[in-house]
Amino acid sequence: MKASSRVLLAAFVLAAAVDLVSLLAGAESGHRIAKPLLMPLLAAYAVTRGAPRPLTLALLFGWGGDVLLLSDADGAFLAGMASFAAGHVCYLVLFGRRRTPPALGVLYAATLTGTVVLLWPGLPADLRVPVAGYSLLLTAMAYRASSLGLLAGAGGALFLLSDTLIATGIADWPRLPVPDFWVMLTYIAAQYLLTAGALRAMYGERRTNV
Repeated sequence: MKASSRVLLAAFVLAAAVDLVSLLAGAESGHRIAKPLLMPLLAAYAVTRGAPRPLTLALLFGWGGDVLLLSDADGAFLAGMASFAAGHVCYLVLFGRRRTPPALGVLYAATLTGTVVLLWPGLPADLRVPVAGYSLLLTAMAYRASSLGLLAGAGGALFLLSDTLIATGIADWPRLPVPDFWVMLTYIAAQYLLTAGALRAMYGERRTNV
């Protein structure tokens, strides 16, 4: 691994640690400083490792969603969700036509249906359709992520879990203590595992072609 890659990965881990500790400590300023640094650092690390463009774009759209969700402005939540949705489209482009187990698709479809049905009554009326549409796209990304192997598959599943935790909060369901910590922990892990899984799959394909 290049020295620049190691430095950027270490910076990403440091920013993640600062963000998570800030959330546990209730230090909002630390969270607001660290969160916007996460995806640019991870994207820069991926670029130094020769990441394909869809992966870099997915991470940068994730950064857009991160920044927008820090705002309390009207429409910021929907705009942030749209940015994440664009990132999921980039991930789907990245996964291409690689094969994914059909049985896993059935499991994800059941998860999506059950989650939407359970959360629907508690969601604000103006968010029901956007959340349902976003959930469909997110679930498709999580399912297709496994086509790149175990790491990316785990990342897709954690991304789905992270956003489900957000949705349960919007629907006023009971939540874990310090809910934002768990949302960010699963989200950070998801984006890293998706990145690591994509890079591993790409390097494996390169070695195979040599």
